[in-house]
Amino acid sequence: MQTINIREAKAQLSRLVKQAANGDSFMIAKAGKPMVKVTALDAPTETEARRLGFMTGQMIVPDDFDQIGSEEIEQLFGCDQ
Repeated sequence: MQTINIREAKAQLSRLVKQAANGDSFMIAKAGKPMVKVTALDAPTETEARRLGFMTGQMIVPDDFDQIGSEEIEQLFGCDQ
């Protein structure tokens, strides 16, 4: 993420706002210390970006999933059972 000095941000505000609106967030710093993060309003938050279960019901996992390929693996590594 790009960090921009506050003076530069003042001088290029229009360009930076367009940049953020297009999804390229940036930080504004004062004396080298990041102060604020500028991001688009419709950008997903960190919790929204990590959605669990969003494909529920769209995939089927076979009951023997953990055993698929076990014979080949045993042959490759010489396991005796």
